[in-house]
Amino acid sequence: MYAHSYTLHTKNNILFIINPISGGKGKLRIPDFIDKYLDKEKFNANFVFTEYVGHAAELADEAASKNFDVIVAAGGDGTINEVATKVLKHNITLGVLPLGSGNGLARFLNIPKNLRHAIMAINAFKVDKIDTAEFNNKCFFNLAGMGFDAHLSSAFSRDKKRGLAGYVKLGFQEVFNYKPEQYLIDIDGKKYSRKAFAVSIANSSQYGNDVYISPNASVKDGLLDVCIIKPFSILKLPMLSYIMLKGTAETSDMIEIIRGKNIKITREHAGPVHVDGEPLQMNADIEVSINPLSLKVIVP
Repeated sequence: MYAHSYTLHTKNNILFIINPISGGKGKLRIPDFIDKYLDKEKFNANFVFTEYVGHAAELADEAASKNFDVIVAAGGDGTINEVATKVLKHNITLGVLPLGSGNGLARFLNIPKNLRHAIMAINAFKVDKIDTAEFNNKCFFNLAGMGFDAHLSSAFSRDKKRGLAGYVKLGFQEVFNYKPEQYLIDIDGKKYSRKAFAVSIANSSQYGNDVYISPNASVKDGLLDVCIIKPFSILKLPMLSYIMLKGTAETSDMIEIIRGKNIKITREHAGPVHVDGEPLQMNADIEVSINPLSLKVIVP
């Protein structure tokens, strides 16, 4: 009897922030589904839907100041970024339900794509700590970068067709016109000058959909992987795709990977970047740093 009454007082207040358009599918019935499988002995659950870009961050900030112990990002890497940024600030715990089209960070953390299994992982409540990073003072958790993938994110955000198929189609359209840029890169004081098709900063190993930019990257090693995709002839595009799908970037001569903690990048001019897949505009100078084991996250 006493043990039971004790657990009632130690329930975690948990908020699910659901992005209704992530991954291109409707999500309105998800609260019912979560409610069906969530352990009520452990959690008092609340649900909110985001209505615009940036809304998840506002909701998470508000929830953290209202005594929520756990905030779950139900969406893709962009939703996770917004929620995790505030969870990190308030030093509470992040949960993830991977509902996006890519789910790069969730895949790295082995969070199941199957929603029921992902809820079971939340019920088990195993909490780990992972590295986080900053890209010109903007937090990221999976990948940030510039060059072609940032250009593509920017174009994709203007395209109305969400989902992987639309992204791939747009990529093929854009890749023929894209010109590589020159970058000056300083990694922990060592300087490199590189012409590159793209420069990605990887905290975890993949963009999503098992497309690996840095197969040996880890969110627990205190390092960031600077991945430089070298200029290539368009005939080599299938080879680059194959390398990323096979996870062989480390041994490829098309991609150079250098690890470090403090990174400064100067590009030719201001322009698009992406931070966890979300397109932004930034100036020519970018500073990136790592914050080791700073985020508490529920993992299987």
